[in-house]
Amino acid sequence: MKFEKTKLDGVYIIEPRVFEDARGYFFEAFKKNEFEENIGEVDFVQDNESKSSYGVLRGLHYQKGDSAQAKLVRVIKGCVVDVAVDIRRSSPTFGEYVMVELSEENKRQLYIPRGFAHGFLVLSDEAVFTYKVDNVYAPQSEASIRYDDKDIAIEWPISMDKVIVSDKDRNASTLSDAELFD
Repeated sequence: MKFEKTKLDGVYIIEPRVFEDARGYFFEAFKKNEFEENIGEVDFVQDNESKSSYGVLRGLHYQKGDSAQAKLVRVIKGCVVDVAVDIRRSSPTFGEYVMVELSEENKRQLYIPRGFAHGFLVLSDEAVFTYKVDNVYAPQSEASIRYDDKDIAIEWPISMDKVIVSDKDRNASTLSDAELFD
């Protein structure tokens, strides 16, 4: 696997070594010892999966306090742009984001440590998105920041009038009003 640092400290793009032949392909999606040699210790405790159609935008989500989660995300089917936003107030990159295309073709993954909000936008007709987390979901600690927050200014690749967003995400806090990490 190739581990590529991004401009946000702790966020990595991971590209697996894919072996293809006439039968199809094979790759290692996660190998704990290799992950820890390149990124650090991790203990993933839950796998999640979602299916969405074109234009669905999910995020920007995170969990607060002791329920914070690191995530390792990838796309099994389709294509999305995935976004990680630094919400650590003391960070020199506070409020900045990285955007990475994840697809069944490129098989890339994105590692997002605790202290970041996360979201994705589906660019294909349908996408199956999966991710590992290092802490169980805690509804009482769930939080969101608006996907169209002016202070973050994410440049989503499709027009905002074509996105499909949940009421929860549409009514999320702004970056300036959200409960964030120190």
